[in-house]
Amino acid sequence: MDKRQQMKDALQLCVDAHKDDLHSLSRDIWTRPELAGDETHAHDRLVRYFSQDQTWTVDGHYKLPTAFRASWGPVGGGGGEGGPALNVGFLCEYDALPGIGHACGHNLIAEVGAAAAVGLRAALQVHTELPVPVKITVLGTPAEEAIGGKIDLINAGAFADVDLVFMAHPAQQDVSFLPCVALTEVIVKYHGKASHASAYPWEGVNALDAAVLAYNNLSALRQQLKPEWRLHGIIKHGGVKPNIIPAYTELQFYLRTPQIRDLCDLKAKAEACFRAAAVATGCQVEISYPAHDYYDIVPNTALADLYENNGKDLGLQFPEQPANFSGSTDFGNVSYEVPGIHPFFYIGTDALNHTEEYTEAAGAEKAQLFTLRTAKALAMTAVDVVCCPALLQQVREDFRLAKLKLEK
Repeated sequence: MDKRQQMKDALQLCVDAHKDDLHSLSRDIWTRPELAGDETHAHDRLVRYFSQDQTWTVDGHYKLPTAFRASWGPVGGGGGEGGPALNVGFLCEYDALPGIGHACGHNLIAEVGAAAAVGLRAALQVHTELPVPVKITVLGTPAEEAIGGKIDLINAGAFADVDLVFMAHPAQQDVSFLPCVALTEVIVKYHGKASHASAYPWEGVNALDAAVLAYNNLSALRQQLKPEWRLHGIIKHGGVKPNIIPAYTELQFYLRTPQIRDLCDLKAKAEACFRAAAVATGCQVEISYPAHDYYDIVPNTALADLYENNGKDLGLQFPEQPANFSGSTDFGNVSYEVPGIHPFFYIGTDALNHTEEYTEAAGAEKAQLFTLRTAKALAMTAVDVVCCPALLQQVREDFRLAKLKLEK
């Protein structure tokens, strides 16, 4: 048996040995859902998980109030003297959705990240004779469902010394890559003038009319948009009472395009719709973008192929990749900084994300087999790369070429 296979066997045994603790970790996060930026319980729970083993160096509240970092190593490469360490990163998400809890399974993302990191550590302890020193870093990345915590961490330098990054997201099937789309959030506020809606309507300037016109403008715009472009939103504030002409209304929209470079075109078209509604009604309009833009994901064929091969060895099945996918993630921004992979994994249900049924599935015992199998496949993929300089070079070259293509 070769060294690489021994390392993979060791990590599988390690993950299996820790399965009860890992399930407890995931379940504890699932039972206490917290919204983006407020994940104090999940943060503390993950910090405790890694702190119980003193071989990990753990930093709570790392650069963000509910982010953390756990580091281990380096090992190999001549006892750490073989040049800079190869820093392998695993990401944990743990924020929930308003009203329906962990309907996107971020408790399982946290479990996958923790399990893969612990598994890789076990593999590296079996064989320390590696081409280069290797270090493991686990980053707790809050606020994916809103705000974009990974982008704040990028800006704070959290990924500056990370060489490879791995995470996996629950879905309806196993797939090594899905082309997540770029996203921006826009807030539109209309300011009019209040008046009695029956006695003196001519004295008012109707901000609700502006909001409705803007909504309808965007609906009409859709037939002229490219098939893969998306815009969707709500009227957050439409007035206070039927007999008062609304002096203030507010809309919230998401705009999405397959690639970040197209997003500015969609923004311009949407802004024209918002401003036209203001002109038509006599309202004043404010347009703002309160959160970070989420980028599309830079694909990495070398990592995707390795993940599929390892997954198949563990019994994962990879049906034909869906032709289109319109979800977004702040991992896209990370993928422009560091070579990485963001596969999706089946958790034992056909329920769709962001539904109450998926919330139940994410907390079910049934999901554990699939979750830990995914963690093993990620860690095994990391083993391949850290053991083979040629594979590492291919991963880096794929990253360079994919970015070059996307940025043209």
